[in-house]
Amino acid sequence: MEIWKLLILFLCAFLGGTAIFLVKSDKSQLLKLILSFSGAYLFAITVLHLIPDAYQGGEHEEIGIFILIGFLLQILLEQFSEGVEHGHIHKHHDTNAFPLGIMISLCLHAFLEGMPLAKDQHNALIYGIALHHIPAAFALASILMQNQFNRTKIVMYVGIFALMAPLGFYVSEGLSNGTIGGMENYFNRIMGIVIGIFLHISTTILFESSVDHKVSRKKMIAVLCGVGIALIGYFSSGHSH
Repeated sequence: MEIWKLLILFLCAFLGGTAIFLVKSDKSQLLKLILSFSGAYLFAITVLHLIPDAYQGGEHEEIGIFILIGFLLQILLEQFSEGVEHGHIHKHHDTNAFPLGIMISLCLHAFLEGMPLAKDQHNALIYGIALHHIPAAFALASILMQNQFNRTKIVMYVGIFALMAPLGFYVSEGLSNGTIGGMENYFNRIMGIVIGIFLHISTTILFESSVDHKVSRKKMIAVLCGVGIALIGYFSSGHSH
């Protein structure tokens, strides 16, 4: 278990959420560019690394079913999270009410996203997930702030969210090496679900924010950078042979 991976996952989400206290002006354009970069990076990593790795296991014909389950699961989660994992910030008129559905679905989402890191030999995925959680945590904190939660509670709930991906990583590490209840046989199926979630998240980020299906120059540069960095990691890791 590499501690630095857990720290990167935790700190990116935690600092992304607590940055709400430092931001005086609207930084939504910067958040959109971070989202575009991380969405493109996640999509490329899923196609280049996760899908080929998942199909190296024994039950090839089943993987596609679990990818579909993951895709549909993310659609279901978004009915409760309201797209916060995409960095969406919605106005909540019911002040002082705790957004329980958002919190639970966001935590489950982050937990599942941490799971493939047990097989992330080239550290490509960790940066994509960590980046992706910055705007998600910021959106969560802004919703809590709109609902008039005090600073202590906002920091506490952002901290809980930030712990979920490291926890998913920790649990999946146990599953993949067999220390948790002989579940290593199911690891590729869990990976299939996570791949489905990543495909939904990344494609939604890339396509939904385009007006009339036109992509701004800045967003195109962010997307190309995300894909480019993923490709550099892919070729430098020796996958190209």
